This record gives sequence, structure tokens and C-alpha cells, in this order.
Amino acid sequence: MPEIRPIKDLRNTTDISELCHQTKEPVFITKDGYGDLVVMSMETYESSLGELELYQKLAEAEAQIKNGEELLEGEEVFKNLKKKHGRK
Repeated sequence: MPEIRPIKDLRNTTDISELCHQTKEPVFITKDGYGDLVVMSMETYESSLGELELYQKLAEAEAQIKNGEELLEGEEVFKNLKKKHGRK
């Protein structure tokens, strides 16, 4: 279940930071009873961006297949990904 906190809770940044790291989920901040901000740890943010990039690449690949475009070999793709992300 998402964490929803009023904006006044941002006064205690340590508690919000600990909550973000413990839950590994975004914390939704409300102002006057309405959604206003989303706060999350850097780890969660980077993970979310990685997932978004993956979904975008999958959608791109599906479009290429649909359009009959030439595709890359799987081994070549994984080799490039490992190189890009510093893994051997």
C-alpha cells in the first residue's frame, strides 16, 4: 500500500528519508488534501528509470518486428548491455 503523507511531514527529512529507503517505494506528499509531490530514494528512482528504459526498448523491438525491420542477435545485444553497464 502506498505511503501518503501530508506536506508538513517534510519538516522531518530524516524520517522521510528512512521511510523511502525502508519501503523502497515512492512516498506521496499531499498539500491541502490533494496530491502534490512524490519523494523516493535514489535507488528507487534509478530502478524505476531502468524499468522504463526496458519497457521502451521492448516496445521499440515489437514495432521493429511488426514493421519487418532487421533485428539484432540476442548475444550481441546482451554483450553491448553488459559493456554499457560495466559488467563483464
